[in-house]
Amino acid sequence: MHQSVYYKSPLGILQITCTGNAVSQVSFVNRKGTEKIKEDEVVIEEPGSPALKKCIDQLDNYFSGRLFEFDLELEQTGTNFQQTVWTELLKIGYGRTESYLSLSKRIGNVKAIRAVGTANGKNNIAIIVPCHRVIGSNGSLVGYGGDLWRKQWLLQHEAKYANGVQTLF
Repeated sequence: MHQSVYYKSPLGILQITCTGNAVSQVSFVNRKGTEKIKEDEVVIEEPGSPALKKCIDQLDNYFSGRLFEFDLELEQTGTNFQQTVWTELLKIGYGRTESYLSLSKRIGNVKAIRAVGTANGKNNIAIIVPCHRVIGSNGSLVGYGGDLWRKQWLLQHEAKYANGVQTLF
């Protein structure tokens, strides 16, 4: 059974969906059809399931700088390759980054750099499965479905709490 709620984050509204006891989606809500969504159009509800409540509690702690690693059951549908990439994303530590190239090397196929990027883009669990921590080989911010300004914000937020660094870029 799917249950969804909207959550007000410092980066805008997130839609959080749980399937049973597992988080299956955390996505930035930018649009409704072809229209831009305004924050006052979204109804923020109390989470109905324990999984949603736990996810929201952990997001609150993450955004306040008190949580460095999520402890949630996750479930997202994807190919074996995508699952491998998403598992590797979970190994990139808070406040750290890794390039698409090094991620492809880590999964044992340096030639899969584009496929790694595609799998990273198919991640449906933003922030928790930290696809924002993957950057270009030259250190540039590239490829983030939640917009690059959010990726930069997330990386600066983590750097601030992990290392006491105020500005990364």
